[in-house]
Amino acid sequence: MTRVVIAPDKFKGSLTAVEATDAIAQGVRDALPDAEISACPVADGGEGTLEVLENAGGSMVRLSVRGPLADPVDARYVLFDGTAYVESARACGIEFVTPSREVALAAHTWGVGELLNDALSRGARRLVLTVGGTASTDGGAGMLAALGAKVLDASGAPVGLGGGSLAQVARVDLSPARERLGTVPVAVATDVTNPLLGANGAAAVFGPQKGAHPDDVRALDEALSHWAKALVRAGARDVSDLAGAGAGGGVAAGAIAGFGATVESGFDLIAGLTGVDTALSGADLVITGEGSLDEQSLSGKAPAGIAARAARTGVPLLVLAGRIQLDTEALAELGVVGSSALINHAPSLDYARSHAAELLRERAAVLVRNWLRAR
Repeated sequence: MTRVVIAPDKFKGSLTAVEATDAIAQGVRDALPDAEISACPVADGGEGTLEVLENAGGSMVRLSVRGPLADPVDARYVLFDGTAYVESARACGIEFVTPSREVALAAHTWGVGELLNDALSRGARRLVLTVGGTASTDGGAGMLAALGAKVLDASGAPVGLGGGSLAQVARVDLSPARERLGTVPVAVATDVTNPLLGANGAAAVFGPQKGAHPDDVRALDEALSHWAKALVRAGARDVSDLAGAGAGGGVAAGAIAGFGATVESGFDLIAGLTGVDTALSGADLVITGEGSLDEQSLSGKAPAGIAARAARTGVPLLVLAGRIQLDTEALAELGVVGSSALINHAPSLDYARSHAAELLRERAAVLVRNWLRAR
């Protein structure tokens, strides 16, 4: 019996990782009816991670929190075997706002702190914070304040929320937030290596996506530098140049400085819970994919992680994607023995997105038949 592992990430704008897995499985059945299929949808800590964790057996917790500006948002996180997996973007995601100069300066992470606080109140023994897709560039200040940290100006008054207010910070007291966490360890799940400050920092790289103009980028970078120095004066680690601290508009920096969080690969943290490593042992074939397979996919994204695992175990790899922007040499280096882009088999991009499930099923069947003939 042929053992096939199906482990895609989401197809953004079309299918969740779970839905993509189901569609590919149908295609495998079309080509190989007697296949033993292991369904292992994966994520790298970004959008869709919570759904993958829920599918793996986690419990989704839903609550209303303060959004990236003034309005509340319906947020959620997952509890799984004593660990709370908190996706920052569920509280302060860029999808909740229209990017603008005002948003870039005012968006904050208070709601992330509310999610962490709720998880602690439910007895979480470990916190994993995923940090991509935020609207904020506040260095995690709002998150820390929501957990009790005092972020004060020169007069001793609380500083306003948002990255634009960080230049007013004169004193930080982290002890209330640290007492709230107690001995609960925190991990930041990210594959982003950007530091907090500078040309590759949170403001310079991610600020424009949130509406920041060049003058705003400079102001935010200076404000984050002021914030980092205030954290050091409060007895925290210097996160200015630390790789990964700039992730999520610097919310990673706040977690590292405030909680002593470790930075770990998002994919590795999540993949270990999906059963993919066990499934690959003795498998004959593995199929992965995502919406767009490109250069970014090679840097810690789910398909690259699956490819590395497939290479270690000697399992042939097939790849399906909405579009593929890697050349044949790059695909070969990943160990790919067959690939297909949905856009190449659809009359338009809109059609490919709206018919992604049926196209995935169709192309999966074709790839599997081609692989069987070549064995």
